[in-house]
Amino acid sequence: MFTPWLGYKLIGGHGTGEGGEGVPAGLYAFFQRFVGPFLRQRQGRVKRWLLGIITLVLIVVSLGMAANQWVVLKMLPFDNKSEFQVVLDMPEGTSLEQTTRVLDEMGAALAQVPEVTDYQIYAGTASPINFNGLVRQYYLRSEAHQGDIQVNLRDKAERKRKSHEIALMVRPMLTAIAERYQGSVKVVEMPAGPPVLSPLVAEIYGLNYTGQIELAGELKQVFAGTPHVVDIDDSVEAAAPQYYMTVDRSRAARFGLAQSTVVQAITTALSGEDVTYLHTGHDKYPVPVRLELPVQDKDRLERLLAMELTGEGGRSVRLADIVEVREGQRERAIHHKDLLPVVHVTANVAGGVDSPLYGMFDIVGQLRDNTLGRPEPIEQHFIDQPENPYKYSLKWDGEWQITYETFRDMGIAYSVGLLLIYLLIVAQFRSYLVPLIIMAPIPLTVIGVMPGHALLGAPFTATSMIGMIALAGIIVRNSILLVDFINHEVERGVAFEEAVLRSGAVRAKPIILTGLAAMLGAFFILDDPIFSGLAISLIFGVFVSTLLTLVVIPVLYYAARWRRHAHSG
Repeated sequence: MFTPWLGYKLIGGHGTGEGGEGVPAGLYAFFQRFVGPFLRQRQGRVKRWLLGIITLVLIVVSLGMAANQWVVLKMLPFDNKSEFQVVLDMPEGTSLEQTTRVLDEMGAALAQVPEVTDYQIYAGTASPINFNGLVRQYYLRSEAHQGDIQVNLRDKAERKRKSHEIALMVRPMLTAIAERYQGSVKVVEMPAGPPVLSPLVAEIYGLNYTGQIELAGELKQVFAGTPHVVDIDDSVEAAAPQYYMTVDRSRAARFGLAQSTVVQAITTALSGEDVTYLHTGHDKYPVPVRLELPVQDKDRLERLLAMELTGEGGRSVRLADIVEVREGQRERAIHHKDLLPVVHVTANVAGGVDSPLYGMFDIVGQLRDNTLGRPEPIEQHFIDQPENPYKYSLKWDGEWQITYETFRDMGIAYSVGLLLIYLLIVAQFRSYLVPLIIMAPIPLTVIGVMPGHALLGAPFTATSMIGMIALAGIIVRNSILLVDFINHEVERGVAFEEAVLRSGAVRAKPIILTGLAAMLGAFFILDDPIFSGLAISLIFGVFVSTLLTLVVIPVLYYAARWRRHAHSG
């Protein structure tokens, strides 16, 4: 309502007053020369078929760019954050001092990176919760063998390298330090989208947990042999010894020691006990005097066994003389998902295409031929958990699951949108065929979107898919303008072929101008690390599909309706 009124006020009185539209001579000559040969009833049939075949080939080639990795499929691109995290897992049973020593050595290496401003070390405790920790449960990391480093970087305006490039550079250096101490390290970047347990996750199900652990070990070897797969780990606790001490009650009785006394002495040595209190007169509360072994001696069994107790008559008795020590294995925690015991094998992909999807597909292909020492290849599931929990199988999770669900839901939304567009056009044109012609250029957006991503070296992400959904409405609008103009010209008595040529000549300028407006608006988000995919889809999709629509829609509409107009005179 506002635009016609304002146009009347500003340019009113300058029109022709005849209610018609002038046909630009230059554009009309252009369309007559390049579009006219595709019309001409039966004489232009071969050229119309050739145009259709070329268009289909371009669509197939554009889609094939994803298969050839010219365009990388990814959930979301890497964001340029001002921080990243280094997570260290030492073998179970490692002392807090040893974990701190390894973290200190890593921190000294990180301090040599020019972009690092400072870092904080957390040994045996959790760092402040962040976006990643929501799903990975980093806030539960409180064991002596666990630690992490929070690394802070300079502001992105003060450095040339992005945070992802810095993380790639420091990973080999930190991995070498951790491997010297039999540790496992992960360089964790802040995700731009929903956090997952790890970018690459394989869930192993099976008949018994021991078999699942063995299968996880074999799968880790496959991961390690796959190019660009890094930060490989699993949810299995490292095998650690556990010592059982049994009091020889008959020998203890001969020394005048009760079993409870021996147990109390061992508990005091390992856990500590407040044996008395000091009342200084200056403190509000009494100061406890705690008795226990030094921290450095608690993991030395011989030091504990050398401890002496006072028996009957004041005789000193070594603990080793009255207890029997039996070595066993520490019980491992059993992880469950949806009530089924599961072992996770996690990893990341760094370098190459930098997308976990391609690393996963590479491993999937290897597992189809590799039986992992079993009679037949392991079953692989991609969407749901295996139905038979008593058979060893593998379920892929991580970024793959998020990517699949996101693109599935957006694809459903895309389909619903196309259906509503179709019904709307059916109501407007009173035809079931014309809406299909009008919506035919929607696939043409692929010809611009995929080569645009390949040209700029950008991954096709969820925001790119959003841009394609938005393009559907833009392209359909252009098609409606062309078809509606053709119908109005025919109603005015203009020949059908002439009306088709006029539609392109008259509507080309407003269609191109509105397309340029959409492209210019998208330029402002082209350098955004997250929404660059949306900008690329809009810029290249609008550019290519607008040019093709001006040719394909008139030709396609002519091919579908010329017989009808020829018979009607």
